[in-house]
Amino acid sequence: MAQDKYQTMGDGIYAHIGGPQNVAKLIHCMTRVRLTIKDEAKVDQAALKKVPGVLGVVQEETLQVIVGPGTVNKVAQAMVDRVGVALGDPFPANTQPPAESNQSAVEAKAAEVRAAHKAKLKQTWWRAALKHISAIFIPLIPAFVGAGLISGVAGILANLLTAGDLPTSWASFITVLKVINGGLFTFLNIYVGINAATEFGATAGLGGIIGGLVYLPGVVAPITINNVFTHQPLSPGQGGIIGVIFAVWLLAVVEKRLHRLIPDAIDIIFTPMLSLLSIGLLTIFFIMPLAGWVSSSLVGTINWTLQVGGAFSGAILGLAFLPMVMLGLHQILTPIHLEMIKSIGYTGLLPILAMAGGGQVGAALALWIKCRQNQQLVRLIKGALPVGILGVGEPLIYGVSLPLGRPFVTACIGGGIGGAVIGMIGHIGAITIGPSGAALIPLIANHQWLGYVFGLLASYAGGFLATYFFGVPESAMVPTSADGTIIEPLAVNTAAVSETPFTRATSPDATQFVAPAAGQLQALSEVPDDVFSQKMVGDGFAIVPSHGTVVAPVDGTIVSIMPTKHAWTMTTSTGLEILVHMGLDTVALNGDPFTVHVTENETVKAGQQIAEMDLPAIKTAGKSTTIITVITNMTHVTAMTSFTDQSITAGEDVLRVTSQSES
Repeated sequence: MAQDKYQTMGDGIYAHIGGPQNVAKLIHCMTRVRLTIKDEAKVDQAALKKVPGVLGVVQEETLQVIVGPGTVNKVAQAMVDRVGVALGDPFPANTQPPAESNQSAVEAKAAEVRAAHKAKLKQTWWRAALKHISAIFIPLIPAFVGAGLISGVAGILANLLTAGDLPTSWASFITVLKVINGGLFTFLNIYVGINAATEFGATAGLGGIIGGLVYLPGVVAPITINNVFTHQPLSPGQGGIIGVIFAVWLLAVVEKRLHRLIPDAIDIIFTPMLSLLSIGLLTIFFIMPLAGWVSSSLVGTINWTLQVGGAFSGAILGLAFLPMVMLGLHQILTPIHLEMIKSIGYTGLLPILAMAGGGQVGAALALWIKCRQNQQLVRLIKGALPVGILGVGEPLIYGVSLPLGRPFVTACIGGGIGGAVIGMIGHIGAITIGPSGAALIPLIANHQWLGYVFGLLASYAGGFLATYFFGVPESAMVPTSADGTIIEPLAVNTAAVSETPFTRATSPDATQFVAPAAGQLQALSEVPDDVFSQKMVGDGFAIVPSHGTVVAPVDGTIVSIMPTKHAWTMTTSTGLEILVHMGLDTVALNGDPFTVHVTENETVKAGQQIAEMDLPAIKTAGKSTTIITVITNMTHVTAMTSFTDQSITAGEDVLRVTSQSES
């Protein structure tokens, strides 16, 4: 069923972030599941990226798992349903992980997790501010998209009505569409006030009131309230969203202080009243005039820059937007867009910035053509390209161009070229925020949609040409299977390979794998566990053991042993990282059926006894005894010989692995 698919994806995400007990809060935007993580050290980004359906991972103040539009809301809902909370609500402290077999892969790569944790972005005041702005506006994005599209349809119908192409009976329907659109933008300050209060820790209702004050309710001519600076009557809406966010932040500061100072018996009476009175007066007489001046100056400066700078300004903005998205800085533009829409009826920034997504599309098309033998990359592009064309660029950024490096730069160049075209044409704006790419065409103001299309095509062409000739790294053109395994051409008889494992010429650096136990050798695809059968954590082989003695599959060093003794990791001199997992879902047995004879950091030889499994006890507990041997850093592997399902003895050769360090 469809729900099973999304629940499976959500469980896979939980498995590699330390489980739901490591999550404080979960929300989502158009493409990303955003998780507030308690302990960053428990997040295994490498394994998380291998979860089916995950297009990329970004770790900033929140962990952002990119799964794409349409899917993200279903996955996020499935994840909170698993825990029993609502989106955005705090997670209970005693939440349990969904499945051991998934979670064990997290702990098996502890060294890699620690390295990722050290690379975590440093917290700064401006990153914290951007995080707050993002959290305030993300819940409103679906509303912007829905109301904006309705407004676009209303505009098209109104133009047809004016031109006489529609009967006058359509006028009422057009009015209804405008009323629906007005349900958002007419009261937007109130919605922002409520969200800001929730984000800053104030009472949501008080935040909504502060947002509503900006409209000056009850002030009807001839009654006026004068600006304390200019002594001119204040205008409803002056200061707008920028003023609301600042005022509600002050509200949160004051309310929290009053909660500490006022006795509990009268707190419910005086704290809301004093908070609202003090911040309300400050909002009307100081914040509204000041924020109004800031907003007007900001909008005027941007419009002047676009008019005077023309193609040059457009190129710089289009070029710089992708790095802003990567750093999360693009969220600061949301209130600026909204202020421009309120002031002049459209935002001239959005069409230019949308060209960055066009550059991504062009770069992806070039990679598809030049790297068509890389099946894994092509699969990612096929999944991310359609939504990229519709203006959702994160899957292409984090799943395709950014990991490869150079294509990200050439995609930025494509965005700059498209931005230059938009800036050169001039006066191209969008009547709302939300979608970009091709989805923005119906929302272009003043019949300038054709100019926007020219810019979009220019960004496609610029990104394509720059990437095709300068942006394709050689590593991306290496033939690769869909699961990421590098395909090495072998000059052997394929019929012979199907009968017996192929053994290449002996190399002192090659790694020979042996069976860690006696029993039935089988492919990972036959293992009744999605993480291993779908090779989310790597490739290797499995054995259904007939005896409980477990030996080392390779020469190497023991890196870590699970406290529950059911799994360990090791490394080889050739750089391979290996996970050996004894049984499926056996972490619940708390180590009772296992005896381990080695310690961490101990050097072992292939065939040396490592552990013993009490097979009858494991079966009595209802668990599978299958032993999994997996190479977890498959990017280091250049070739693997094949093997066939067969009975095998402990220490018998299974396959040979060639890695990048070998000659």
